[in-house]
Amino acid sequence: MRTATIKRKTKETDVQVSVNLDGTGVSDVVTGIGFFDHMLDLLARHSRIDITVKADGDLHVDNHHTTEDVGIALGQAVKQALGDMRGITRYAGVHMPMDETLSRVVIDISGRPVLVFRVEFPRDKIGAFDTELVREWFNAFAINAGVTLHVETLYGENSHHIAESCFKGLARALRAAVAIDPQAKGEVPSTKGQLGG
Repeated sequence: MRTATIKRKTKETDVQVSVNLDGTGVSDVVTGIGFFDHMLDLLARHSRIDITVKADGDLHVDNHHTTEDVGIALGQAVKQALGDMRGITRYAGVHMPMDETLSRVVIDISGRPVLVFRVEFPRDKIGAFDTELVREWFNAFAINAGVTLHVETLYGENSHHIAESCFKGLARALRAAVAIDPQAKGEVPSTKGQLGG
């Protein structure tokens, strides 16, 4: 089973995340941030990765620390669950529509963390959620998962739709990239014989 649990506790947050890469998309997410919970729920559903997140953060300050630390812990959990990455598909990309919005998300489970994030939001907030935190979450996830991740919204008008297309795009790309390739089972998908350097 490709599973992992990460616990992260600081003066700002107390976070526990569990993942099952071979799950069915079940989510149990409680962060205290409604919109963020919605994004993580759909990430689980569309990636088919079971995700549990319990986060207690300093929401009296703002949503930043909780959002970022969940990204850190979730990234670490995915990386740990992947193990030596033998047999994975590794690369995947998707164009994700959400009503009037279209985003492109491309991932390489390379072991070399990079985020390219070309997304603009017409509003500063989605409800009470700061739209700038979408990038913060993607950055924390990519760096800690050890993936190369390109996220670009090609066009869109509604901030909620833009964020949702990015998270759903990641979900579908991640679903394909972590899948075991039956023709390469047991092989590390790299000419170097290893991933991560």
